[in-house]
Amino acid sequence: MPKTRYNNMDNVGTDKTLKQFKQWREERRRKRKDYSYLIPNSPPLLDYLMKNKSETSATWIGHSTFLIQYEGLNIVTDPVWATRMGFQRRLGSPGIPIEQVPQIDLILISHSHYDHMHISSIRKLYGKDTTLIVPMGLRQKLERKGFRRIHELSWWEHLSIGNVKISFVPTQHWTRRTLFDTNTSHWGGYVLESVEGKAQVIYFAGDSGYFRGFTDIGERYDIDIALLPIGAYEPEWFMTSQHTTPEEALQAFIDVKAKLMIPMHYGTFRLADDTAREALDRLEAERKRLGIPEEAISILLHGETLRFPNT
Repeated sequence: MPKTRYNNMDNVGTDKTLKQFKQWREERRRKRKDYSYLIPNSPPLLDYLMKNKSETSATWIGHSTFLIQYEGLNIVTDPVWATRMGFQRRLGSPGIPIEQVPQIDLILISHSHYDHMHISSIRKLYGKDTTLIVPMGLRQKLERKGFRRIHELSWWEHLSIGNVKISFVPTQHWTRRTLFDTNTSHWGGYVLESVEGKAQVIYFAGDSGYFRGFTDIGERYDIDIALLPIGAYEPEWFMTSQHTTPEEALQAFIDVKAKLMIPMHYGTFRLADDTAREALDRLEAERKRLGIPEEAISILLHGETLRFPNT
């Protein structure tokens, strides 16, 4: 039986040729980059995080991994506590050691790339009451790893757990874990809403190039907080279809009509040729150019927690 292959909106492709990979490798050899800047760690609010059941909070672990506390649930996005990714060592330590993370209720997986779905991390977080929410096509792979309580979602589908409505929304990306499973599961982001309307609406964008779907998301949801990727964009001629630049991330922030942006997907692994310092500097320059208020963007340290009292 042929495998289902998933696509982007408008069938935008992300495939690259061997010639393009060689061109990137040759360009990389000629570049001289300063990778000395490391995102600092902030001492995590462990006591607060262990006890909190009433406030909304978001704690950056690193890359696309957040601990989100929402309507009494502890939620982790794209769990990766790995010390290395392929040949690249992690650039800083996770914001919270995995052994000190509160008991997790929900794990949200945006797609199956190794820097977003680290099986060893999931195993350590997975408890007897933990539920995994994954894109369509990914459940069987995780069941083979021994996980249960898995829900698959297609774009625009949703489910409710406790007082939280979780919607799976489009991104522009791709996925692969082996030579034979390219795009056999989908990719996307998540919108968290309070069933009773008491908490801020959170949008976790996963991993994406810039696309018209951001506008669609902004029209469907009243988003308060947007977690958006700003890294792994260089060389832009190679990465443009799959990763947003800092400037495109700000346009996505405008498109989804969020009130606060939290940047992510930078400064944890060297996945491309850009640096954390470059990403942040470009983000700040574009913020000023567009006249976006400084307080509309919150740059987190690893381990730093933002707290949002519920209405």
